[in-house]
Amino acid sequence: MTNKDNRPSKQECVDDLRRVQVEVYGDDNLHVVTREHYRNLGTYPQESCWKPHFSSFQEFKRQAELAPDRDVDKLARDLGKHVSADKYREVNRERKEWGDRYLRKNKSRYQTILGIADLHDIHVDPFWLRVVMDTAHRVQPDIICIDGDLFDLSEFGKFFVDPREWDLVGRLQFVHNKVLAPLRDMCKDAQIDLIEGNHEERLIKHLCNNSSAMRTLLSDWHGWDVAKALKLDEHQINYVANADLTAWTKRDEKAEISKNFRIYYDCCVAHHLPEGRRMGYPGFNGHNHKHELWSAYSPTFGPFEWHQIGCGHRRDAVYTDGLNWANGFILVHVDTQDREVNFEYVPVTNKACVGGKFFYREKNEIVLPGRK
Repeated sequence: MTNKDNRPSKQECVDDLRRVQVEVYGDDNLHVVTREHYRNLGTYPQESCWKPHFSSFQEFKRQAELAPDRDVDKLARDLGKHVSADKYREVNRERKEWGDRYLRKNKSRYQTILGIADLHDIHVDPFWLRVVMDTAHRVQPDIICIDGDLFDLSEFGKFFVDPREWDLVGRLQFVHNKVLAPLRDMCKDAQIDLIEGNHEERLIKHLCNNSSAMRTLLSDWHGWDVAKALKLDEHQINYVANADLTAWTKRDEKAEISKNFRIYYDCCVAHHLPEGRRMGYPGFNGHNHKHELWSAYSPTFGPFEWHQIGCGHRRDAVYTDGLNWANGFILVHVDTQDREVNFEYVPVTNKACVGGKFFYREKNEIVLPGRK
């Protein structure tokens, strides 16, 4: 029965929506009509007819018993979280084993660490990469620390990426062919550590969740876990990850990622996030794509430095204001006996200088705006 304003009653709306459901899907209970279906086929498609009764189309479907009520819906979401948590905990156990698989012992008193961060796979600055590779070859560091976000994996990120441009396999192949394999080939005795950053964490969560993008990766890359996908064994790489994947909120995820760090020689910390400088050790972090330096003091180490190092990501990024970033990397020289740490930070602009050797950006290596 309609009211004096010729508005259909609540029951008339419910009956009409059920009619459209049958018309569109028949006896199929796995699919439910959409708002577009009702606009095209409903007797009362105008919102002014049904909205006063139900407020939202989702509630309209609930009243027509075509969608679960709120309690059932919440229960389903909670069950989904617990099922995902079971998968995460299983992967957590595996990840703990990847961190110390290829430790290298060097009894020399003086050790050198090459610290790089935030390459973001195919988005790496080619000039920065050339300088880093030359430095690795000449210096022969005892440890190469890739301090998070070696991969970008924008397919799983919050920035909009046209799905037609997805190339998961191409990104992985680029990292293996242009970064990991050359580093291992030229520094055969070095320990290589990859500290899990927020972008690597994306990959693991999608492995657990079996997303459509990850199914593409698994199908094309012929691997089933992160260790195989990243070819950790092939390149003898330690994957340092202490975070618990069962975090659900952004705040909790950041808190968990802050657990991803490595302490070298009991006197230097490599941490993906700047929170590492609160640990009271000399060290460095990545993540923020620009160089900053903090001075501090502790009774153990005396005056010491903490460096936030520049990124390897090219600065002409299309999805953010990358011109505010800074490229760079760091060499850390450690006296393991006296536990003294000396930092040699290398900024990379259109020039770079490492140990007295100058490098100059070539035209095919992305000349930065405003520089010649």
